[in-house]
Amino acid sequence: MTKPQTMLQLSGRSYNPATLANATLLVIDVQEEYRSGVLALPALDRALPEIKNLLAAAREAGAPIVHVHHLGISGGLFDPQGFRGQIMPEAAPQPGEAVVAKRLPNAFSGTELHELLQKLGRLDLIVCGFMTHSSISTTVRAAKDYGYRCTLIDSACATRNLPMGEGSIDAEQVHRIEMTILADNFAVCVQDVAALAL
Repeated sequence: MTKPQTMLQLSGRSYNPATLANATLLVIDVQEEYRSGVLALPALDRALPEIKNLLAAAREAGAPIVHVHHLGISGGLFDPQGFRGQIMPEAAPQPGEAVVAKRLPNAFSGTELHELLQKLGRLDLIVCGFMTHSSISTTVRAAKDYGYRCTLIDSACATRNLPMGEGSIDAEQVHRIEMTILADNFAVCVQDVAALAL
């Protein structure tokens, strides 16, 4: 049996991973809700250091960085006025780095993200953050519609255990399946920051 090919390969539209020399770094929803809230991520301790490394590499390379900040419900998930809605200090924006506020999983929906990326003039996006199956997935899918080429950093993304019927699906399994789906037709996936040609 031959090894399956991705839709990107079969359509002749596959591409190499982006580099920080030609891409914008998109950091999605790295917020305290995922550390201390009801959505605490099992793999946060693995993903957060990778995000820190990626931010450091992007800053050293002078790459544009855009932080996406989810605005949730007052007193609830991602409370905009509360601690759980804050961006984690490990991934906090530095002066000059753009912050795009969103209210839906897709970071392009109802925001200025597309216009901002157009002004930056880079079609390649390096994407990291939370959650793999939700805001990462919807944003990467939408990015393709807008003509962007996404590179996903596997170890710098994470998700949570999901309910299914009377049981649940393990977070790592959800993450693996979603990354595989996105790599089929929406993005190039690399394992970690070290895999990027910086």
